[in-house]
Amino acid sequence: MERINTFLEEKILPYAGKLQGQKHFHAVFLGMSMAMPLIIIGSLSMVIGNLPIPNWTETLTKFGNVGGVLSKITNGSFGVMALVVAFGVAYNLAKEYGLPDVSVGIISLSAFIIITPSVLDGEGLSGIDYSKLGSGGLFSAIVLALVSVEIYRFIVKMDWTIKMPETVPSGVSAAFSSIIPGFAILFIWAFLDYFARQTGSQGLHDVVTTLIGIPLTRIGSGLGGTLVAIILSSVFWFLGIHGTDLIGAVMYPIWFSLMDANRLAFEAGKQIPNIISYPFMMNFVWLGGGGATLALAILLAFFSKSKQMKTMGKLSIVPSVFNINEPLMFGVPIVLNPVMLIPYIFVPVINLLVVYTLMNFNLVARPVGINPSWTMPIGLSGAIATNWNIGAILLQFMILALDLCLYYPFFKTMDKKQLADEQKLIAK
Repeated sequence: MERINTFLEEKILPYAGKLQGQKHFHAVFLGMSMAMPLIIIGSLSMVIGNLPIPNWTETLTKFGNVGGVLSKITNGSFGVMALVVAFGVAYNLAKEYGLPDVSVGIISLSAFIIITPSVLDGEGLSGIDYSKLGSGGLFSAIVLALVSVEIYRFIVKMDWTIKMPETVPSGVSAAFSSIIPGFAILFIWAFLDYFARQTGSQGLHDVVTTLIGIPLTRIGSGLGGTLVAIILSSVFWFLGIHGTDLIGAVMYPIWFSLMDANRLAFEAGKQIPNIISYPFMMNFVWLGGGGATLALAILLAFFSKSKQMKTMGKLSIVPSVFNINEPLMFGVPIVLNPVMLIPYIFVPVINLLVVYTLMNFNLVARPVGINPSWTMPIGLSGAIATNWNIGAILLQFMILALDLCLYYPFFKTMDKKQLADEQKLIAK
């Protein structure tokens, strides 16, 4: 165990630390997080519109088409996910570089609208392809935002900006300084989209989806890619680095897209296509947070003989119920604790394999695209994620029982050692 710890500290930790500080990864994670409130609001409207009550849909329709209003809320939240990300990623990366964040975010948003296909109805009225504003344009939004900031940064570095006198208010000066970079960014994206259409594609959205979105989604929706993501997240957390931030920059866009595809299928009354998605990971694999540590918090709170471990368990049990496990990570600690290395990495892996298998054989309902808050306790989160499926609720508690069994021998070893240390202190 000591050799493994030494290897992780000397060989992995330095690279993990550099990756955590990487501006682009951090900006993508924060940009995706900015869309989370809208996704939760959209999920709530889906929950209200699909309560498991006989004739509920017909009842909503009778009261002034309430169902249609709820559907508009869902589409206006889930359906503009890419718009938020186009702004959010550019905004956060610009802030990292010390650029005018709001201006850069707005320019990125404008560029995203420019490359989004227009549609015509039968009467000649034009609009924007709504499907590209949600998960269908997510990868395009991320790529466009990152590249736009780098273009803006290059132009500023070359000093190709309009300078205003010092007497001009800072807000006005910042607006004028963004004109040349903004024009260049919009011009570049408009012509790249034009040239993409000349090659026979439907524009840059299709090019990015084909080259980046589809390959990444295949990896992220598969068992192998998800296993790698879980293991990497656990290893980073074990080293004291926020593993969710690091893997989230890559996996969140994929899992969000899969979640939204499930939502669209659910609303259309079709079979749910994807097992793995954001609600699947948060509500069925990582019970209690990274490492699936809710079980460990329960063991510490109710079965510890060591006073220190029992106190730590009592302090961490409530946050763990709401999937916040930092008190455990740094209080027990789990970070760099050789006894906890094996269960912390492999308990969520086993959770994934069990839940994936049951859902793959349709023994338990899959998440339908509704996203409960990540702080929602088990039972309720499983019910909402699967539109009130009893089997999914039971599955969550079955996984918790499994985790208790898996963590128990390692917990017992740690508790026994701590108790012995406490008794030695008392004997002195």
